[in-house]
Amino acid sequence: MDEKLILEKIGLMKKFQKEKRMLRVKDRKQSLKKLYQNIKLNIGKITEALHKDLNKSEVESYMTEIGLVLNEISYMIKHCRKFSKIKKVVTPLSQFHAKSFQMPCPYGCVLVISPWNYPFMLAIEPIIDAVAAGNSVLLKPSEISPYTSKVVAEIINETFERGHVEVVEGGKEECSFLLEQDFDYIFYTGSTRVGKIVMQKAAENFTPVTLELGGKCPCIVDETANMSLAARRIVFGKFLNCGQTCVAPDYVYCHSKIKDKLIKEIEKEIVRQYGISSIENKDYPRLINLKQFNTMKSFIKEDNLIFGGKFDEERLKIEPTLISSTFDDESMQDEIFGPILPIVTFDSLDEAVENINNYPKPLALYIFSTSKSNQDKVLNYCDFGGGCINDTIIHIAGSRLGFGGLKQSGMGSYHGKAGFDTFTHYKSMVDKKNWLDLPMRYQPYSKLKYKIIKLFLK
Repeated sequence: MDEKLILEKIGLMKKFQKEKRMLRVKDRKQSLKKLYQNIKLNIGKITEALHKDLNKSEVESYMTEIGLVLNEISYMIKHCRKFSKIKKVVTPLSQFHAKSFQMPCPYGCVLVISPWNYPFMLAIEPIIDAVAAGNSVLLKPSEISPYTSKVVAEIINETFERGHVEVVEGGKEECSFLLEQDFDYIFYTGSTRVGKIVMQKAAENFTPVTLELGGKCPCIVDETANMSLAARRIVFGKFLNCGQTCVAPDYVYCHSKIKDKLIKEIEKEIVRQYGISSIENKDYPRLINLKQFNTMKSFIKEDNLIFGGKFDEERLKIEPTLISSTFDDESMQDEIFGPILPIVTFDSLDEAVENINNYPKPLALYIFSTSKSNQDKVLNYCDFGGGCINDTIIHIAGSRLGFGGLKQSGMGSYHGKAGFDTFTHYKSMVDKKNWLDLPMRYQPYSKLKYKIIKLFLK
């Protein structure tokens, strides 16, 4: 690890911020336009890197990573001027005559730590929001997806001025060293375990953080659901990226009356979408490494296997697999993060809500139901980051919805305006005029002043 080089990069960022180089919105927009152009020019390289790291297909790479990034840049180019305007607010009569306003200001130097499962999107999207808000950024991409991390570093170095956006590649040693430094904001995406460490380190410098974590995202299916459509959308959301998605349905929680029918529909959809042998499907991604492969394989038992279960260790592939589970089983203790889908049943929705709330708060929740009262019950009585009614994962795809978790699944949000706000400090200001100075706030106090104050403040 080259500590001197890392400190030099941080020094360049602080110098860049001190000179207020991105104070003008037009400069921010110009940087985003250049980023957009360089990503478009490098789509082939990005796609190739994602294929090497995760065996992602061209379509999946664009749909779930490249296209979403381009869409976020387009949105910010269009809207960041509006987001950056000073916002006037009503001044109370007691402050007459004055103007009150909120002034959006960048935090300054931002550290972004990104994960391996969507190594392009989850590295670049926070940078887009931070740059739109006027910050400098240091990115630490994941060493577990080295090909994509290398391409990301190349694109950033081609796009931004020194000190505006910097990259530090490396592993745990580099990450630990970065967390010892004094940044103005930290944005972390990854596991809950590491999220705790990030938060502890940030607290030492009173650094605000956004944590995008995960959890066991439930997928509720009640007896009123459209079974075939539910199955199709569950299979899409669960087995995308070989299940390595923080908002993937972690388990299906279905009414006992429709369990067998739903399982048959899910089995049909797996074959329909991935073929009879998904392992041989060239567009089916692989698990990131042998450790992840062995963890997934350990969930498959002879007495719980419903469908699938075949694997290829050499290619790090496990086919979409359904297992029968209860809340006491090993598969239900932690987030799965792979192509294993437990099926758990309930007899009443009240029971389902109670059991979900006994778990840590998930990043996402999905409910398949045509009953408005059932939908409302789940939305009102379950705590979770975000989700969908009668679909999965698509809530993360738009720039007009903030994306984030709560408590164990994270804190803060980003995408679009929520992302701009995340990387912005709003200075609350009162501009008091000199031509009038109301005397009642000044000593010596009197009964008359007290009466006047009570008239204003009530």
